Amino acid sequence: MARSSRVQSVERAVALLRALAAAPGGRASATELADACGLNRATAWRILHTLAAHRLVSFDKPSGQFAIGHGLVELARPAGLDGLLRAAQPVLARLALQTGETAALAVVRAEGLTYVDESVPSAIVAATWRGRRVPLHATSTGKALLAFADRASVRWMIESPLTAYTTTTITDQAELEEELVRTRERGFGVCRGEYEATAFGVSAPVLSAAGEPMAIVSIWGPEGRVGDARFEALGALTVEAARALSVG
Repeated sequence: MARSSRVQSVERAVALLRALAAAPGGRASATELADACGLNRATAWRILHTLAAHRLVSFDKPSGQFAIGHGLVELARPAGLDGLLRAAQPVLARLALQTGETAALAVVRAEGLTYVDESVPSAIVAATWRGRRVPLHATSTGKALLAFADRASVRWMIESPLTAYTTTTITDQAELEEELVRTRERGFGVCRGEYEATAFGVSAPVLSAAGEPMAIVSIWGPEGRVGDARFEALGALTVEAARALSVG
């Protein structure tokens, strides 16, 4: 393509995105990115914040660093979602057979964290979660995303203030942060009837090569079958299933 037909501001935005993707840990400051691309720092700052407004990059104000945003992942996902769904179907079917409970897969979409596939054992009758968007703070799926994702990239999905859906919903931010630490330590999130009083669950992240969640694998069921007594065993199976779908 002739250079005269190119748009300079778009080329600069692409250069910044490529530099950010190549940065150590996938994070860098505006100054570092400007220097890497040979751009004026004020110009780089404006472009990066425009990209951030469209969630193509995320900005962590305390550290002053940018990271690739979920908006960019959302644009790329149609090319990879079909492959992920095909790979997930036998994994979810096996997980449902192993546990006797509903196994589901959720991904981040424009409207938020949404279930896109599930496998339900023939022996049980359960309401479908497919197509449902769920709050991050009140589900094991959301906690798994929050615990392992770059926080700035998912901040737009976090309710403020935290809504109480049931009597067990965590609505205190400090308590939620403590729960996310525990989630990272054990490798999976848990839910004790926090979104729907009758729904208990465990969830683990499907990670990209960069270590960011691409999707979340979950097991759901009533307290009598999916409760504290089974969380550790079910969580281990969920982590195993998520790793089978992870990249790298």
